Amino acid sequence: MSKDFFHEDPENWKWGVFYFNKKDHRIIVPKRNPIMGWTFNFAHPAGYVFLFLVLLLIVSQTIYS
Repeated sequence: MSKDFFHEDPENWKWGVFYFNKKDHRIIVPKRNPIMGWTFNFAHPAGYVFLFLVLLLIVSQTIYS
């Protein structure tokens, strides 16, 4: 297993919470503490599309149930 240098660099974490790295092509990455789950790479345009679709699904389920 290779070392994930992008993920470990504190410069790629905005306010220590939001992962933002244009060089990393992954859309979803593990959080700084892997036990806490996953987060989006907010520098990747597809991350915003995926996040919008998830939020749209949650809102539509709330309204129509």
